[in-house]
Amino acid sequence: MESCIIKSPLGFTKIIGNVDGITSVTVLNSEEKITDIIPVEIEDCAIQLHEYFKGERKQFNLKLNASGTDFQKRVWHALEQIPYGKTTSYLELSKQLGDVKAIRAVANANGKNPLWIIVPCHRVIGSNGSLTGYAGGLHRKQWLLEHESPYKQQSLF
Repeated sequence: MESCIIKSPLGFTKIIGNVDGITSVTVLNSEEKITDIIPVEIEDCAIQLHEYFKGERKQFNLKLNASGTDFQKRVWHALEQIPYGKTTSYLELSKQLGDVKAIRAVANANGKNPLWIIVPCHRVIGSNGSLTGYAGGLHRKQWLLEHESPYKQQSLF
């Protein structure tokens, strides 16, 4: 496995992968040394993340290879279908997957998503529109949703 650390507007980000695909993208809660030379196997991921943060990319085109159960992978695939700038609820996601009673299992799988931003778990909110739990912290979830919003808040000052 190859890895690198890049800087993003939300903190230091670790990318792990190999020729079989990207296995993990995580935001770190501590300052880390930025990687000087990014391994070729994960370079495209770093480039696409930079483009996303600059507002130049709305979809990722990467080979993914995350480890998880079949159910988790079904949930993660459903997350990939949520369009940029849109949100859905855990309830809607569980309905989409065919079992409204699986809402807790869907939320659990969402929380175990190893591909931060690439598989957009931040686009899942509570049925009442609230920002519910997010492994990267609610401040990051809010930032990501505002970043993707077509309605930009203008500063008054």
